[in-house]
Amino acid sequence: MATTAAGSVTRADLADAVHREIGLSRTESAQLVEQVLDRISDALIAGGNIKISSFGSFVLRSKGLRVGRNPKTGVEVPIEPRTVLTFRPSQLLREAINK
Repeated sequence: MATTAAGSVTRADLADAVHREIGLSRTESAQLVEQVLDRISDALIAGGNIKISSFGSFVLRSKGLRVGRNPKTGVEVPIEPRTVLTFRPSQLLREAINK
């Protein structure tokens, strides 16, 4: 799969890879990629986690109220509770990256 100049893989890159590897039309490939990404997004929005075997897990974490500091002025400000999305690569992906 080709990547852009910055090294990122785009939706268009994914759709093109599906088109080449599976042989679906470009339109069908783009729709398939959109459906997969929509399913992942919907599960995360609903508060679920995503686990893709041999790839990794997308996990939602709740962060509580904490105190932050403006680095310029040193003034303390409260940082509101929020939910953050983290990615944990599988052991197989970690090993492949570190080869």
